[in-house]
Amino acid sequence: MTLAALGEPCVLLKLGEIVLKGKNRELFERRLINNIRTALHELDIKVDVRKRHGVIAIFLPAGTTVEQAEAVARRVADVPGLVWIHRAWRVAKDPDTVVKAGLELVRESEQVARKATFAVRSRRRDKRFPLRSNELDRLVGGAINDEYGLPVDLSKPELTLHVEVDRDEVFLFTDGLPGQGGLPVGSSGRALVLMSGGIDSPVAAYRMMRRGLHVDFLHFSGIPFTTSESIYKAYALVRKLDRFQGNSRLWVVPFGKAQQSIRNSGQDRLAVIAQRRLMLKTAEEVAHRIRAAALVTGDALGQVSSQTLANITAQDHAVDLPILRPLVGWDKTEIMAEARRIGTLAISELPDEDCCSLLAPKRAETRAKIEDLKQIEKRLDAEELAVQLADSIQEYTLEGVAPAS
Repeated sequence: MTLAALGEPCVLLKLGEIVLKGKNRELFERRLINNIRTALHELDIKVDVRKRHGVIAIFLPAGTTVEQAEAVARRVADVPGLVWIHRAWRVAKDPDTVVKAGLELVRESEQVARKATFAVRSRRRDKRFPLRSNELDRLVGGAINDEYGLPVDLSKPELTLHVEVDRDEVFLFTDGLPGQGGLPVGSSGRALVLMSGGIDSPVAAYRMMRRGLHVDFLHFSGIPFTTSESIYKAYALVRKLDRFQGNSRLWVVPFGKAQQSIRNSGQDRLAVIAQRRLMLKTAEEVAHRIRAAALVTGDALGQVSSQTLANITAQDHAVDLPILRPLVGWDKTEIMAEARRIGTLAISELPDEDCCSLLAPKRAETRAKIEDLKQIEKRLDAEELAVQLADSIQEYTLEGVAPAS
């Protein structure tokens, strides 16, 4: 008897820290389920997402192929808030049916042919089920051993069959995909990421998504003194990151003329920090308009000369909104490894004309004084300039380009 005759294919999702949220847990689960449904819209597969005790089950329509079930599992693996994704089978709550389904599921695995070691791990969420977890382990495991002659190894098995008894059905699965962990996107609010074309800021954006923030992106282009290459990179990075949250928006500021004004101020060593403060002031103005409650940057303490503690303090002083720096304690090797894992590294390493290259003094200030920076900003009328820059932004949606409203 085949698995299809014994039950239905489904995808079982395991939650992470959401289960620790106590009385607020339902709010997080509701947000997570909405995010899962949104992510699966693109697959054009009608699914039924249901909450269970400690898990979420995605039931697939009749006739769903193995390839379609795998596509569903891969897609939801990118949704923050989940720690494991299992392509499973849903069968009746009958010990005989569970044994038959377990035999079929093991028979289809590649480990059978090479006589791999195995173990059965049962979990009985519904205590009304007549067999305890250890009894179910022995029943299913004994049948597998008798049928295929696989040796049992309870400490480090090469193949593990999981049997989970739920309220209305039993789920069986053998392996799974690791999820992103963290919290559901949107459960912590909204933030605005200062997105360069480099390695750090995309990783910072991803880390904040995992903490439940839905982020928009603000890119500063050197136009009219540079080409549009950096915009294309920022756009490609946002598209790559969008699979973790959906509905991403990229805002682009033409920043070249403002940089020229800073360079002409005569404060060569302070130019980089003055530019950074103006970017933050502009970002704060944009954040207020789109109702974002924080700014996010890819700063890492001591990574470059402008990221000293004194300079970071001077940047914080420029705005009232909190500035989140999720990478502040990371080194470059760690950041690059994470960028490689989430798929942004190759894009970030593409050449482009970064706007920061327009202000590259021979020796940058590492201990910027806030009063000196305020004098530069007074001459530039930085507050008004930030409003003008915010007025000049253009929105790039993932479907194309839309004029800023």
